[in-house]
Amino acid sequence: MKKIAISAESTIDLPKDMLKKFEISTVPFGIFLGDDLIKDGDITIDEMFEFVKRTKTLPKTSAVNEMEFQEHFEKLLKDNDAVIHFSLSSSASLAYDNAKKAAEKMKNVYVVDSLSLSTGIALLALRAIDLIKEGKDAKTVYEECLKLREKVRVNFIIEKLTFLHKGGRCNLAQLMAASIFGIKPQITVKDGKMLSSAKFKERNMNKAVEKFTKNVMDAYPDPDLSTAFITHTTATDEMINTIKTALENKGFKTIYTVRAGITISSHCGEKTIGILFLDN
Repeated sequence: MKKIAISAESTIDLPKDMLKKFEISTVPFGIFLGDDLIKDGDITIDEMFEFVKRTKTLPKTSAVNEMEFQEHFEKLLKDNDAVIHFSLSSSASLAYDNAKKAAEKMKNVYVVDSLSLSTGIALLALRAIDLIKEGKDAKTVYEECLKLREKVRVNFIIEKLTFLHKGGRCNLAQLMAASIFGIKPQITVKDGKMLSSAKFKERNMNKAVEKFTKNVMDAYPDPDLSTAFITHTTATDEMINTIKTALENKGFKTIYTVRAGITISSHCGEKTIGILFLDN
């Protein structure tokens, strides 16, 4: 059987132990902390938030460039017959375009525009691994994952819009309204873009998460119950347990709780938490 490598950018948001377990290779985004350029993963999320509090400066992210992708793919092809790479949504980053350009210069490298972010990308990668175990070839797995993208469900609730505003993803009026009325938005990823799909007026974040969780569960009555992710930046145990209990009651077989990486966290801010799974 031909060996197929599964690859993604650091925005897949899986911890090192899971990357090792599932043999997923990653290439990191760059992060500017002031004038200093580091790699996603070189510091912890908590250190990043401490930097923001200390300097009042939001990190800036830098997509993986074409040369970095080329080196990454060439390295993987030394030990594998093909590579399937999952990129952060092309609507959110230039990474997909850069990966595609690099892949066009070599054989047997397939680049999937995930139309997703964070562990929404991981859901596609894990399904690709299952298809490879079934004996599917790289091209078939790639084509199946393109079809599967429309079934990825990604929903987050964000406590404050400060980071989204500083990053240019919401306007001043939205920021002021959210601050004055304590509104906590639900962000849904659709067709690769982040959209505000609901608003919760509870000032207490734990109470808002309860309503958010019910809203998500009601919106998707017949999900694929194989795997779900609870992905967060700095959520409380109560917030996590609220979602985990709802997912267990729904019947999800495997539930992973992970923290988002620096790239995603730098756009969402603290106390952001999401529910991610595949739909039927």
